[in-house]
Amino acid sequence: MIEIVKAAGWPIWPLLLASVISVALIIERLVALRRSKVVPAGLLQRAVGEFKRGADNGKLLEELERHSPLGRVLSSGLRNVNASREIMKESIEECGNAVSHELNRYLTTLGTIASISPLMGLFGTVVGMIEIFGSQAPGTGNPQQLAHGISIALYNTGFGIFIAIPSLIFWRHFRALVDGFIVEMEQQAIRLVEYMHGERN
Repeated sequence: MIEIVKAAGWPIWPLLLASVISVALIIERLVALRRSKVVPAGLLQRAVGEFKRGADNGKLLEELERHSPLGRVLSSGLRNVNASREIMKESIEECGNAVSHELNRYLTTLGTIASISPLMGLFGTVVGMIEIFGSQAPGTGNPQQLAHGISIALYNTGFGIFIAIPSLIFWRHFRALVDGFIVEMEQQAIRLVEYMHGERN
């Protein structure tokens, strides 16, 4: 690996940094976007049941808010349960927008890495081509410099594509996952409004 980095020249360093950031973001999002952590099963029914019993609703709402993104959305609705249906829905929407923004955290960075990695590889290719042409100046033919230029060009191009492919795959996967979670939270929020306003048992 060290030999490859040496052969690829200095343009490989930005690509290595991009690859480290990409791997870190993928691991962080894989942990953060687990279904059990974002939209836990049975949370709506449990929250409504405990709220209607009314033992300690203040404590329940605090626990809900800390529990998960879905818990935050449900908690914002339950805080306005005595208001009109429209106000309850508005508070849920406001909280939902904040939760949506949080779920999409770092995805822009991951998408940017997926987009610019091939361009960074192409930049390395251009640097390599400059070295190749520099080595072929009249009367100064240098086979070692020619080989080094080819190494820079090929390694950087390959590494740029190598980073871009998994970054793009995971970016699209996480975007689809977040979209699915948001739709699911919207459906559960609608059910919450209907439960609390007596439209559903």
